[in-house]
Amino acid sequence: MFKIFFISVLLTVATTNAQLSIPALSPLSKITQTVGLADIEIQYSRPSKRDRVIFGENGIIPFGELWRTGANAATKITFSEDLTIHNIPIKKGSYAILTKPNSEYWDVNLYIYQSGNWSTYVEKEPTASFQVKSEKLKDPQETLLIYFDQITLNSTDLVIAWDQSKIAVPLKLNTHTKAMANIEKALAGPSNFDYFQAALYLHETGKDLDKALVYIQKATKSEKPLFFQVYREALILADLNRKTEAVSAAKKSLELSKKAKNKDFIRLNEKFIEKWSR
Repeated sequence: MFKIFFISVLLTVATTNAQLSIPALSPLSKITQTVGLADIEIQYSRPSKRDRVIFGENGIIPFGELWRTGANAATKITFSEDLTIHNIPIKKGSYAILTKPNSEYWDVNLYIYQSGNWSTYVEKEPTASFQVKSEKLKDPQETLLIYFDQITLNSTDLVIAWDQSKIAVPLKLNTHTKAMANIEKALAGPSNFDYFQAALYLHETGKDLDKALVYIQKATKSEKPLFFQVYREALILADLNRKTEAVSAAKKSLELSKKAKNKDFIRLNEKFIEKWSR
């Protein structure tokens, strides 16, 4: 009995310890910045100086040695759009940032992000690598700070500052090309899917079936109507009591459903045709 009680106590202590929560010395930070039409997110842990020498021969980060650019896990940066960094093309996605601080400049390396274990990147060839001039701060930065500055419609600087060292990495995005594509698309008028959604809303709410039919037929009369769009046309026609046209639309939807190999809509159309062909 005593043995069982002793084991029970040990398990209780272990469970309690596993749930212990204390403040992190290097708290996690996550920031997202919109630049033009792109979102850039940084996730990193922020160590503090705490009366230590940070960079250099006697520092905790010797010059010329690869650093995770933060604490704990690898610093992660995510781009929602393609961009260029130091005139190097970078595809959208997530990257780990590792740096080699020096007195006059920093080497900045980007790696395709795979995990938070920063040591796994050390022996890998970086996806992109470039040097950035280092600036000496008049007032020391107590806690590592990564932020965005000098934001324009198509560019920003990614700034890394700690102790008396600061670098600004220039990022450039092709905002104009995407903006013009959006403008041209909008000025060209609603898409087939826009018309479908408008018809879907009007039909489901029963507000204006005649207008719903006008909208849905703008989608179904296109070169490549989709099976679910044509099925919705059949439903609207049926609710308007236009039986012959409804069956005709259902037959067309059935044909498209078979080509798409969509079993659900094949069954729906077959049932519809059987009901409305009586």
